[in-house]
Amino acid sequence: MCGAVRYELKSAPFDCGWCHCRTCQLNSGAPAMAFAGLLARDFTWTKGEPRWVRSSSFGSRSFCPDCGTPLLVRTDFQPETVDFSIATLDDPGAVEPEFHIFWGSKVPWFNPGDDLPKHERFRPNTKGLSGTEPPDDSSMTGGGKTA
Repeated sequence: MCGAVRYELKSAPFDCGWCHCRTCQLNSGAPAMAFAGLLARDFTWTKGEPRWVRSSSFGSRSFCPDCGTPLLVRTDFQPETVDFSIATLDDPGAVEPEFHIFWGSKVPWFNPGDDLPKHERFRPNTKGLSGTEPPDDSSMTGGGKTA
C-alpha cells in the first residue's frame, strides 16, 4: 500500500485461488484472501524488508512493517514455493483466481457468486500433504507467534 516493501515475480504465478481459512480472514481483514503461488526462487524482494509472523504451526506470513499490508505466505510442507496476495500486484487483474479453498470456514454472509470449484479444506493432491486436511487446525483458529 505504501510502497516501502516491493517485490518482483520472475515467472508466471500458478495455483491462483481464494482462501477462506480463519487465518487468511484475520490476516486480510476480509472474508477471503486471493492468493497465487510461485516458485520461491522466482520471488525477489526489490525494496525494503518485510516483517514475518508465524501465523500457524505450519506457516509464516510477511507484511509491510510500515503500513501492515499482507504480502507473502510460506508453508513448511511446501518449502519450494511461496504464496502472495494477488491484490498486492501492480496489476491485480492480471491474475485470476481459479478455485476456493477452506470453503467450509467461509463467512456465512459472503457469497462470491462465481462458479469456481469449492473445496471444504485444501484441494485434493495438494503438494506436501496427504489428503485435504491441514497439518492441524491452527489455520482454522488464526493467530500465531511473532517470528
